[in-house]
Amino acid sequence: MKLTAEISMYPLKENYLEPIQWFIDRVDSYSNIERKTNAMATQICGDYREVMNMLAIEMQAAHEKWGKAVFVVKFIGGELNLSHSQ
Repeated sequence: MKLTAEISMYPLKENYLEPIQWFIDRVDSYSNIERKTNAMATQICGDYREVMNMLAIEMQAAHEKWGKAVFVVKFIGGELNLSHSQ
């Protein structure tokens, strides 16, 4: 089963752009997960278990490296076209 998720990271520090870019770069290292980023959030799509495992690994890594951060994630079961625009 496929899973599509939208994730926003809010590092609780002044220099918030560096941790966000670091997180996006880490997501890109997963070749089986599609990623699109805009000014507000990052959308990801892939196999359900792969997406959930990646989020668990990378959110923990972000907290360990950067300290406190808020992650807001929305999930929808199934595959969405991340290139769709209207």
